[in-house]
Amino acid sequence: MKEATVTWLARMSFDAQMDGHHVLMDARGAEGDDRGPTPVDLLLAAVAGCTAMDVVSILRKKRQPFTGLVVRATGERAEGHPYRFTHVELTYEVHGAGVDLSAVERAVELSDEKYCSVSATLREPTRVTTRVVLVEEGAPDTGD
Repeated sequence: MKEATVTWLARMSFDAQMDGHHVLMDARGAEGDDRGPTPVDLLLAAVAGCTAMDVVSILRKKRQPFTGLVVRATGERAEGHPYRFTHVELTYEVHGAGVDLSAVERAVELSDEKYCSVSATLREPTRVTTRVVLVEEGAPDTGD
């Protein structure tokens, strides 16, 4: 079981904590201060990061002489609420001399079809449930 905790800081800034790591999230525009990526930005980064880790691992196992990898994720969003992604495109830029294109294509295919849990989560229906807990912080002052 994985867990993430998001704590409101101020305006639209939130601290996201996962396994002892912190990421600052914020909104743009009138409500936010643009001090960090939005949750939607982090989702695109998560899918790019997940597949990038898979591809690096597979290319190392295949002993491919790559010297760099950049994965770019672009996402199209629906025009209305909840503005979900309707299409995500991943572009893999592999650097190095003598890298076998078919080995890279196979690594990408394995990530896409078998290993990347983030893209699998985007692709498959995921059940999301909610629960509300109220924490009362003292009785209101009645002035008596």
